[in-house]
Amino acid sequence: MSDVEEAITRAHHDEWARVVAALTRRFGDLDIAEEAAAEAFATAVERWPADGVPPNPGAWLTTTANRKAIDRIRRENKRDDKHREAQMTYDDPPEPVGAIDDDRLRLIFTCCHPALAVEARVALTLRMVGGLTVPEIARAFLVQGTTMERRITRAKAKIKAARIPYRMPSAEDLPARVSGVLAVLFLVFNEGYLASGPDTDPVRHDLTTEAIRLTRLIRALLPQDGEVAGLLALMLLTEARRPARISANGELVALDEQDRGAWDVELIAEGHRLVRERLAAAGVAPGRYQILAAINAVHTSARDIRDTDWSQVLALYDQLVRLDPSPIIALNRAIAVAELDGPEVALAIVDRLAEALAGYHAYHATRADLLRRLGHSQQSRAAYDRAIELAGNTGETAYLTRRRDQLQ
Repeated sequence: MSDVEEAITRAHHDEWARVVAALTRRFGDLDIAEEAAAEAFATAVERWPADGVPPNPGAWLTTTANRKAIDRIRRENKRDDKHREAQMTYDDPPEPVGAIDDDRLRLIFTCCHPALAVEARVALTLRMVGGLTVPEIARAFLVQGTTMERRITRAKAKIKAARIPYRMPSAEDLPARVSGVLAVLFLVFNEGYLASGPDTDPVRHDLTTEAIRLTRLIRALLPQDGEVAGLLALMLLTEARRPARISANGELVALDEQDRGAWDVELIAEGHRLVRERLAAAGVAPGRYQILAAINAVHTSARDIRDTDWSQVLALYDQLVRLDPSPIIALNRAIAVAELDGPEVALAIVDRLAEALAGYHAYHATRADLLRRLGHSQQSRAAYDRAIELAGNTGETAYLTRRRDQLQ
């Protein structure tokens, strides 16, 4: 890749959300902002190789995108008030980069507004904030490009029709709205961490990387928010294990079998640092993501699975259950119980979750493993069969099949 191509790629990563946010604030229209930003980057691809990379790529792109947006408004000859505004702002100098940081946050809150369906929030965030193309988003979530295009178009239309404001939430609404944003980013990360489609790679590095990048952006904009820091730490500590999660033949490698020497020590160090910072925050009770990050910190602190401090893991899960008494959290807690009190005690806990988690593959996989440890091979085989039937991830299916076939 040439220096100019690298500069364009870097500018796309660094400036896309900034440009779209600035245009959305100025023109109040996501369609105009998206199209003009895309045209500005296309112009950069044409002109920068000949003219050279401008000293301030972000300002160049913002100015170019503004002019593209104004040209579109003039062509369409719509909304005379916007036409007059366009004439007045045509020659405005670009705003300094720091002045539009809040616009990116407003854009994120708009894309993740609770009035939108969750799948629409994910798609719109990846397109408008992340800058992914519609085909890229469609491939990530295993739908046709036309389907994803319609999904994004409907989401933007809903924002217009419902008059969803492009602004920061009120102080009393902010915690819930931030939580909604983090939930969207966590969905993106989880789809990359354990891809659900049968025809994709078992781990989608492109999605985990994008989720981390967007969470870093939120962290930079909301540096005092503990749950933002917690989610970033959770993602980093999970991503650190990615090099050891898939075997050479495409099989998922469980935590107890992973080569810990292959883990990314820099990501682990950063994740641990964030966890320590949150633990040191006096008088602030940790939230769900912070506790999950702390659990992952315990796992990534152990040099060997036998060195894991399971009592600390269980104590953290006990704390998490009080915040989130969901059956999935109870299932994960049971895995820690098995290490401390034995598989029989854990199996009794897991069996109580049968109705709630009947369609969840990890429930049957956990139960299969506990039954295997207790020597109940026939019951374990049946549980593995059900887990394999429900699992969508190719690497996980291969792992579960091997474990089932190893039964006596």
